[in-house]
Amino acid sequence: MNSGRAIALAGIYFLFGAIITSWFIARKAWLYESVDLMILSGSIAGAKWLIQLVAALVLLREARWTFIKNIGLVCLAGSAALLIYYFLPISWGFGTLTVSVAFSVLLMIGLYYRAVKISNVSICWFWSWIVCLLIAVSLQLTVVFDVI
Repeated sequence: MNSGRAIALAGIYFLFGAIITSWFIARKAWLYESVDLMILSGSIAGAKWLIQLVAALVLLREARWTFIKNIGLVCLAGSAALLIYYFLPISWGFGTLTVSVAFSVLLMIGLYYRAVKISNVSICWFWSWIVCLLIAVSLQLTVVFDVI
């Protein structure tokens, strides 16, 4: 695939991933104590992708755009997976939200690993994303939701 096409697809994937996630967060405004915390939640979610994007742009050469396109698709799939919240036949209240977020995270972990493999980049990219994911989840649970 030529880099122009990969760049365009990456842009589309990340754009729609961001739109879906933002919409999902906005629809769950009742979860947040303030609009600032809602914005922070979205910012934390986006930061893990921004870190990977910047790192790929700086550190990768030939595989750069293929990798970025592939992780863009992971972002979009993870965002779309959040929407199962609206399609589950049973409502368990907060539990339904937890199931949809957990499904999204598990899906992204598997797909990110696959993206690393098919992009022919080091497995270190996968582990660096896992670290970003763990930090993001920790920040969400401590700073945004004050759970731990």
